[in-house]
Amino acid sequence: MKGLLLAGGHGTRLRPLTFSGNKHMLPIANEPMLFYALRDLAAIGVREVAIVLGPLREGIREAVGDGRSFGLRVSYLLQEEPRGIADAVRRAREFIGEEPCVVYLGDNLLESGAGPLVRRFERGGYAAVVGAAPVDDPRRYGVIELEGERIVSLAEKPAEPRSSLALVGVYVLDARIFPILDRLTPSARGELEITEALDGLLHSGAPVGVERIRGFWKDTGRPEDYLAANREVLARRPPSYFTLPSPPLPPGILRGPVRIGNGSSVDPTARIEGPTVLGAGVVVGPGSVIGPYCSIGDGARISGARLRESILMDRACVEGPVELRMSILGRDSQVESGPRPIGPISLIVGDAARLRGL
Repeated sequence: MKGLLLAGGHGTRLRPLTFSGNKHMLPIANEPMLFYALRDLAAIGVREVAIVLGPLREGIREAVGDGRSFGLRVSYLLQEEPRGIADAVRRAREFIGEEPCVVYLGDNLLESGAGPLVRRFERGGYAAVVGAAPVDDPRRYGVIELEGERIVSLAEKPAEPRSSLALVGVYVLDARIFPILDRLTPSARGELEITEALDGLLHSGAPVGVERIRGFWKDTGRPEDYLAANREVLARRPPSYFTLPSPPLPPGILRGPVRIGNGSSVDPTARIEGPTVLGAGVVVGPGSVIGPYCSIGDGARISGARLRESILMDRACVEGPVELRMSILGRDSQVESGPRPIGPISLIVGDAARLRGL
């Protein structure tokens, strides 16, 4: 079985956050979100992966390389225009060949991984297996309507959904999908829709199975989902993940599981509450309180501030008596408050942005 990983903006479903570069390289627990999909594919026995690079592709080749660090052989395909997921799959026909393939959207995180879908596919003789999970607003997703385990309908972002079950961004497909893809025409959004392709496969008489997703699933296209994914990942990290510097910090600074990278320093008057991760070379100044559920990137600086359930990317800086909750600060950004305490507030600050005098 092969893997096809979509990264870099293949359609309007991939809603970019307000940061430069590629959203699939945004960090979750200080690791690019794309890495989680790659490790999942390796864990289920996939050895060959093609990454389809869309228009936003910065940093992916440099970070992933040939894939050997993940136990994979990685090649790259290009999709110059965002013409949809189905178009990206169609472009990979030569790579996929006659083998089954796991198609993985790089901005999706699944606690259970793709393994349950692959196992259902292998034991059921299906042409395709899709994942389904209940959501609060199905109008944002491809929607699947079921009667028991039988698929009744599939629709992409319907104005009046007939179900609260959304298609998750992982699919297992075999070569029977390609004649369907060849007959697709662009939707009103100007894309070739994978939901329409799956519906066409179903109506051709090919068996399509459904796996209900257990555990958390996050499509990280919105800031609140991105922060929720960071929280879920930190909450599920094993104890072995949370490593501390040597020599140990003075008592009272750390509460709960905390990971601190090499070269980071924490003032004796600061406090860090876990689960939280600090990257390398982080400086935590006097009076700062960080956590829980914070991911602080390499070289970040925090002085006198309180952070909770937030992500600071590499070299971000927060100074002054400001309390941030559910915030995202881009790389090389800077937030400075005035002399009076402020907050709690929620901020989304792009790369290299400056906010002063809050």
